[in-house]
Amino acid sequence: MSTFASTAPAAKTSGSSAAPARADSGTRRRGLLRWLFVAPALAYMALFFGYPLVRNIVMSFQHYTPKTYFTGEAPFNGLDNWRAVFSNELFAGSLWHTAIFTLGSLLGQFTIGLALAVFFSRRFRLSGFVRAILLLPWLVPMVVSAVVWRRILDQDHGILNSALHAVGLTESGVPWLNSPGVALLSAILVNIWIGIPFNMVILYGGLQEIPRELYEAASLDGASPWRTFRSVTLPMLRPVVTVVLVLGFMSTVKILDLILALTSGGPADSTQTLGTVTYQLSFLQLDFGQGAVVGNVLILISAVFAVLYLRANRADFGKGK
Repeated sequence: MSTFASTAPAAKTSGSSAAPARADSGTRRRGLLRWLFVAPALAYMALFFGYPLVRNIVMSFQHYTPKTYFTGEAPFNGLDNWRAVFSNELFAGSLWHTAIFTLGSLLGQFTIGLALAVFFSRRFRLSGFVRAILLLPWLVPMVVSAVVWRRILDQDHGILNSALHAVGLTESGVPWLNSPGVALLSAILVNIWIGIPFNMVILYGGLQEIPRELYEAASLDGASPWRTFRSVTLPMLRPVVTVVLVLGFMSTVKILDLILALTSGGPADSTQTLGTVTYQLSFLQLDFGQGAVVGNVLILISAVFAVLYLRANRADFGKGK
């Protein structure tokens, strides 16, 4: 009897220690399964994003020329590439042009896109058809849009100047793409035209998620349309606005094909941006090291705004909780 009493607690203790061991084993197995599911995405990111990024950073400290592709020799030259780029007047001008082009494009695209999204949120006959028509600039390849607009803005034979001359607003035609003082503005206007549909679609989707009850409550309280928009629509739309602005910034700041097809960076380098300077240094002057420097500057600028986007999303999530 005493023997059974002394062995029973021991068996119970052994069973209780086995349960945590099985739980730990199950936790490790679930963790391993999670990593197995994530592994393909991580491998893809490392191969197609991580390696080019690291390679571009290393290249910016090397004397990398077409000869390197045959000899394999790319000697490190320290900060020579960085000093050459930052002392280049073309880089300083392109940085300023990129800031103006990006801010002007984002302001125009977002303002007009939001206005159209609010307009189409009130359903009317043929609203779907009109929305589909407005999506065309977004669906057409950017190079095609740039070539079409280059013909429209031609000083001598463009449709726009012909229309302005017909109504008596101009005699000789506006040098939309031939004047250093006007060319950058023309490029901004064309990019606004291209980006409006993206802003409209995303903001329109965000407007549809706002509960109608909030507008009914504001109406019962006697709020004016502007007060309702400022106190109800904009706060509820803030997460979508953040996404639109950040994605719009990251696609606009590195734009290349539109500028090349529209003005090729001219006249007199008045439309040179960081993207076109990267192209010019790398593929025209064949100085891949200096081109990598400008590319790294673009990556750094995009990374800063990506971090701001994540912080803004985290703050919105915290408020939602």
